[in-house]
This record gives sequence, structure tokens and C-alpha cells, in this order.
Amino acid sequence: MNQTPFRFASTALAGLTAIGLLTAADTRKPATQWLARPTEAARIARVEAGLSPITLPGEAPRGLSLQQWMELYKIPGVSIAVFDQGALVWAKAYGVKQAGGSEPVTVDTLFQAASISKPITALAAMHHAEKRHWSLDANINDLLTSWKVPDNDFTKEQKVTLRRLLAHNAGTTVHGFRGYPAGAPVPTPQRILDGETPANSGPVRVDTVPGTVTRYSGGGTVIVQQMLVDRLQKPFPRIMQETVLAPLGLKHSTFEQPLPKALESQAAIGTHPGGKSLEGRWHTYPELAPAGLWTTPSDLARVALEVSKAWNGKSQRIVSPAMAKQMLTRQSEAFGIGFMRRPGVDWFGHGGGNEGYRAFFMAFADSGSGVAIMTNSDDGSRLFERLIASVATEYGWKGFTAMPDSPATTVDLVLRFQGTDAALAWFKDHEKNASGDAKSSSSILNELGYSLLREKKVADAVKIFEANTELHPNDANTHDSLGEAYAEAGRKDEAISRYRKSLELDPKNANAAKMLEKLGAAATKE
Repeated sequence: MNQTPFRFASTALAGLTAIGLLTAADTRKPATQWLARPTEAARIARVEAGLSPITLPGEAPRGLSLQQWMELYKIPGVSIAVFDQGALVWAKAYGVKQAGGSEPVTVDTLFQAASISKPITALAAMHHAEKRHWSLDANINDLLTSWKVPDNDFTKEQKVTLRRLLAHNAGTTVHGFRGYPAGAPVPTPQRILDGETPANSGPVRVDTVPGTVTRYSGGGTVIVQQMLVDRLQKPFPRIMQETVLAPLGLKHSTFEQPLPKALESQAAIGTHPGGKSLEGRWHTYPELAPAGLWTTPSDLARVALEVSKAWNGKSQRIVSPAMAKQMLTRQSEAFGIGFMRRPGVDWFGHGGGNEGYRAFFMAFADSGSGVAIMTNSDDGSRLFERLIASVATEYGWKGFTAMPDSPATTVDLVLRFQGTDAALAWFKDHEKNASGDAKSSSSILNELGYSLLREKKVADAVKIFEANTELHPNDANTHDSLGEAYAEAGRKDEAISRYRKSLELDPKNANAAKMLEKLGAAATKE
């Protein structure tokens, strides 16, 4: 098993405002590069050429340019903005808006920012918390009116609060959202929160004591979305436009979902691994606060620069310096208020992944330096580590240490350059020599197998999934995935056997039960 329309009555007015800002504010000829000064061109060239090389077993290190990396992973478009010492210094776009197309990505092309919506939402929430004297530590139900967090045994003593929701330790469920394909019915926020049809996610509930566990929860950010709408009595896109986007001059950003028709021509089209465009171009995300932002890297850079200025006591356009300090101070295991604040690193930022899009931005608060990257591909994140490391090296930033290629990255690269058999040999050897926590999870080969299935390389996918069941014989999902590969290969009896094994290991596996029914087989062998 692969693990991977509501609108407010007055949304139209907010949409017109957003469209006006995005279409009328900047009539320059579309550009694929912007420079603060001519000397940045040479630095861009060094960044593009400075990506760390591939090191494969039995081969000398192999260097690839950024364009070659994009071709390797079939990523149609990439857009980057770099800021240094408190100012945006360059932005550049690469590739095309749609896989197989010819229209170039420009520095103003819109991408889905996905979970980067969360820290932008947090800025708005903290702005109004300061302005309206909302407590960050009071019961969030005191601020909600149209919907309430259901109380239970977990909330008897500790409450769900605004601070905890934005720091991902409020005990709320629902990690992320799949979005809604073009033409599919889209639920209201209240239906999303209660997991009611047509919502495709479960209900947002509290299942651990608030304040005790850090667990990423997009569902918790939908609660923040509803709270802001309840308190301010405005559609969420308008709240964000008035509170953050317009004050910071973000001319190429909107929280409108679905994307307004007038903006569709400015947007990059999402892409699956393997280079196939999403059917319907992109998904709609009514979960606006955790996943709904369309923007550009340059606009994300402007947000990061504003936070840095506030941190340094040089601005209070959105939040005060004191609040900026709170937002960038770790409130839970890995988060400040809205922003990622991982232990042992100096930067703040956030990543994002919607269907067909990947994005990331990071910044150093003290220096006002950092980078934002957006892509229209599920494989876009494969570039982030190398790109950021190359930028950091070029600009001499201290505090960012590039991680070596993970086992998942290495086995994928071995497969791409040396073939499936070599990839499996390398991975099995790696697992043999790894000990304890260093051993890899079953998800690595599982994802590799599905990438091959998507590219119709069924025989190779079968090899990968078979190896995964050998390495993880008690993992129900590995057998489920092998069953899917066997079915795709026309090996019906073997598919049935694997689905039955998966159900034996996990009787709650609804997918295995469904597939057995589809294959005309009973759940157990008679």
C-alpha cells in the first residue's frame, strides 16, 4: 500500500483583492532571473556548479549541474530566491511550468507552498493575539465560537491552546492533507475538523495530553484557521491578505483556494515522481492555514527577512520584537510558534509538500540571510540539501551543515545509474552492516518500488518489493505492496497470497481486504 466547493459568502471580494494585487501590481516583462547587482550572476553560476557530487560504489565522484539534477529526477521547474545580510540578492527560475511543456518558469511563477502556510498563518495569529490581547495559553475553546475542540479525558487538566497548536504539542490528530482533485467536492473547515463527508481526512481530536508530546498536526492548524475566522468575522484569505501579504508587499501570494481563474496562467503545474503531470493540474486545499498558500520564493524571502528584522528589533510591521523572539524560541521538541526550530541548528524555517509540489525555506535570524526553494514536483525535495549547502558555501554562512546522503538517497541513485540489481546489492550490504537504530525502515524500498511501478517498470518493482518482504517479513505493508506489484504483473495467485499474508499480520488492513475482494478471493485460504 502506497503511503503517501466550500467558499465563504464574501470570499469573492477577497479574491478580487488578491487578483488585483497579483495582476496589476507588476506589469514588467516576465523574467527568469533577478539580480540586486551584476556581480551576483557569477555567484549564481558557482552555486549551480557547486552541488555536492554523487558518490556511488566502485565509481569516482560524479558532479552534476543543477539542470542535470533536474533532468535526473524529472523535475520540470525550480525557483530559488537568496537573501543575504538583510536583503534579497537574487532570484532565478529554471525549467518549465509543466512537464513536457515549453512555457518557462519565471521568478513570479506561483507554486503551492503547502505546509509553509503554517508559519505564515502563525504570523497572522500572533499579530492579532498582540493587537487584541488574546492569551496564547488559554483554552482555545474560549476563542472559538462556530466549532469547539471536543473535551475528553486528555483535556481534563491540560488544555489545547493557541501556543500549543502552533508548536505541534497540543495533542491534536491528523498529520497532513491529501487535497481534493479537480472537480471533486470540497468540504467546509467544520467538516474537515469533524472528518465528515466529503472530507478525505479523519476528525481532528485530542488523543494525548496537551503539552506532553510533540507531534506534527496539520489538523491543529485548521483549528487556528477556524479561530481566526470566528474572532475576526472575515474569510481566511482576506485575513491573511490584510494581516501579512499586503503589509509585506507580497504581490505574488494568495491563500485563495481554489486558485482564482485569473491566476491560473501564472501557476506551475504539479508533477508526480517520474515526470507525469497531475490530472487537473493541481489539487485544492480548503485546509488553508496548514496548506493553502500559493506564492513565490521571493515572497517567502520577504517573510523571512521581516521575521529577522523583528527579531533584531528593527521592525514591528507584523509582530513586535518580543513576539518574534517567542516565535523563534523553541516551544516544543522541534518548533517555535509556527516555525521549525530544530535542536542544534541556528536557522529557522519550514518545509512543505502538497501533491505535485515541494518547497523549503530557511533563514538565520541574526544575519537576515537564507534561501527559499520551490518546485513543481514530488521529487523536488531531493534537491534541497545540495542546493542549500551550495548557497551557504558561496555566501559563507555558518550554522548550516549539509547531511551526507541518506540510505534512501543512495539506493535511489545507485538504481538510477547502475540498475536495480546493483541497488539491491548495495542496500542489503548496508543493512547487513548496520546495527540497531542505524537499520533502515521498510519505507525506503517501498517508496523505491512504487517509483518503479509509476514508471511501468513492473519487473524491477517486483524485485524491490520481494527484497523488502525478505528484509521485513513481519511488516504487513511490505506484503501488501508486493501483492500490488504481483497484480500489476498479472501474477494473480501470488498477489492473493501476499494480500492474505498482509491481512494475517494486520487484520485491520482495509486495502488488502478490498484488493482480495477485487481479485475474487477470500481473506483466508480455504
